[in-house]
Amino acid sequence: MNICVFLSAADLDERYTRPAREFAERIGKAGHTLVWGGSDSGLMKVVADGVQEAGGRLLGVSVEFLANKARPGADEMVIAADLAERKKLLLEKADAVVIMVGGTGTLDEATEILELKKHGRTGKPVVLLNTAGFYDGLREQFRRMEAEGFLPRPLAELVFFADEPAGALAHLEEQLGAH
Repeated sequence: MNICVFLSAADLDERYTRPAREFAERIGKAGHTLVWGGSDSGLMKVVADGVQEAGGRLLGVSVEFLANKARPGADEMVIAADLAERKKLLLEKADAVVIMVGGTGTLDEATEILELKKHGRTGKPVVLLNTAGFYDGLREQFRRMEAEGFLPRPLAELVFFADEPAGALAHLEEQLGAH
């Protein structure tokens, strides 16, 4: 399975890096491929290291203005012209999407995949990995959107919230029948 992970390239503390590393090792041990933004820094590096060291494949999609930060030694690296093309390629190459902790770029990627799902433009499973309660506020906002009629489909059809790495991967494997 090709698992696209949207996440930060920032250097973060252990409450975020430890679960990210665990999730990455689970991806690698299961023989899956990480599809990610291609960066060799911060949390992106932690996840790529974990997947690669556990035997998984790395498929990166960087962008021209960040190409100097692209990870050497990835199994495949594509350089997109801009951020819009990068998102498009990441989603095309993925069988499933996991949204991990991140900033505005991660939020942009998350809302795009959810918008595509909302309109039936993709059926790929989406998991929001809510490490250390990072997305509690966003989950509450999504619930309000659903309750007040802003979502034409049930929230549960759009995204699965997982608090732990094991639950995130188990959900994807169940959804796609991959083990």
